[in-house]
Amino acid sequence: MIILTGGLGFIGSNILSKLNYLKKKNILLVDSPNKKKIVNVKGLDYVDLVEKKIFLKNLYQNKYKNIDYVLHQGACTNTQESNLEYLILNNYEYSKKILQFCNNNNINFVYASSASIYGNYKKIMNDNKKLDDKDINNNYALSKLMFDRYVLDNKKKINCAIGLRYFNVYGPNEKHKKNMSSPVLTFYNQIKKKNLCRVFGKYDGYNNGEHSRDFIYIDDVVDINIWAAKKKFVDIINVGTGFSSSFNLVAETIIKKLKRGRIEYIDFPEKFKGKYQSFTCANISKLKKLGYKKKFISIKKGISKYLKLLANE
Repeated sequence: MIILTGGLGFIGSNILSKLNYLKKKNILLVDSPNKKKIVNVKGLDYVDLVEKKIFLKNLYQNKYKNIDYVLHQGACTNTQESNLEYLILNNYEYSKKILQFCNNNNINFVYASSASIYGNYKKIMNDNKKLDDKDINNNYALSKLMFDRYVLDNKKKINCAIGLRYFNVYGPNEKHKKNMSSPVLTFYNQIKKKNLCRVFGKYDGYNNGEHSRDFIYIDDVVDINIWAAKKKFVDIINVGTGFSSSFNLVAETIIKKLKRGRIEYIDFPEKFKGKYQSFTCANISKLKKLGYKKKFISIKKGISKYLKLLANE
């Protein structure tokens, strides 16, 4: 059996689809049932969908047998969530309990970390970099960093725990995320509705639309999860492409593909000041050294692939 937490979500549902493609169907999904998310797994095969509290109880009562590995994607993913107690409960304590079970039973554990932990560090981000709490932009990032630290601090006691530090993931099945959706989907929707896309103006030393991110297509993230599930070590790995693309480039690529729309620059929102990553770019040398060889989908090819899927919906 494969256990996939956050199985109805953006990344989880895409992992499920790829596992089915690989002829794997004995998969337990863990998530909170939601009408907007359940469509993500329509037509896909899995043995059951269990709410997370029930799952944890069943797990520790040994109701799930012959577990191959756990892909832990479930978490509060709202980077704007300010309730630290809620975030610690969902992103730290809950993750610890699953890891502890996996460790006690020699089960491979792969989990979703986040590049948000780098804060507003404006250089290529090394996954071996020691991080300081004062550099953290928000409570979401802090909750993610806390679990990364727990894993590394207990490295000698853990059999297998692989943290995948996601950069900016985009692709199908992210509609339910609403304001947490990728800029690609956000810009696409804006152009479809109003024939323009709103891009942040000058801020933090960057000109209009020149804030940039390491955008990684969902298919690459899925492949890395399945690759990691077959490994056995304890570490945190950057999951990005090693390239940073500006919001201008993303918007212009979508406009060119759709053959319509224009960019409208807006004042940088006050609520995001001091809490925003103006630049992200992953150092992926560790991922390569560990044996991941597949070439990443470029931002332009990824956007083209995504827009074709959106057009057929």
